[in-house]
Amino acid sequence: MLSLNKVEVQAPGLVNLAKTAAVSLNKHGLTGQRAAVYLVVDRSYSMHPYYADGSVQHLADQALGLSVNLDDDGIVPLVFFDTRPYPVVGIHLGDHEGVVADQHRLFGGDHTMGGTHYAAAMQTVVDHYAGAASTDPALVIFQTDGAPQDADVAAQLLTRYAKRPLFFAFVGFGPRPVPFLQRLDTLAGRVVDNASYFHAGALPRSVSDSALYDGITGEFAQWLPAARAAGVL
Repeated sequence: MLSLNKVEVQAPGLVNLAKTAAVSLNKHGLTGQRAAVYLVVDRSYSMHPYYADGSVQHLADQALGLSVNLDDDGIVPLVFFDTRPYPVVGIHLGDHEGVVADQHRLFGGDHTMGGTHYAAAMQTVVDHYAGAASTDPALVIFQTDGAPQDADVAAQLLTRYAKRPLFFAFVGFGPRPVPFLQRLDTLAGRVVDNASYFHAGALPRSVSDSALYDGITGEFAQWLPAARAAGVL
């Protein structure tokens, strides 16, 4: 984990997020826990208002604020997806401002936003994590505003990767909860429950940082001992 002084020097705008994340981690008994934090964000066409109003960038900042408490490299691997996944981009502590808008433009902006396919994006994270050869578990923040067109495959992958040291914290945007994410949160047949679901609503930036962090860290804290008992960790 990074010192608060380093955050203050490299990313002063993230100091409050880092402090809020630390409170959430402490509340759930996770102070001192190490994990590699990933962020996966939906780039389907229905997401364009959330790119325009800064909601996706704010989630990226929140992910980085959480990461500095769990990891020590100051980088969150970011995966955009729509019909396909896009190349992994690193969100760096010292260069995080505007990264979402920059990458969105690089990938073609609103004109190239496609459908919603979870599976390949999930696989991209799993492959990246395996390539990093980390001994720490991965906490994957997976944001979307709707059910995927590859629902059965996505559910199968979540079940398959319950045997791996990755926890998927699904975050929903939109006016109504996503039934498919609720299904994944309670999916039967897994060796251990490796997913959670927090619905941030139609105005994600209006949700407090503490509520978002609690929505992610609460079930992650429950997964850790269950994963150890199952031999996953």
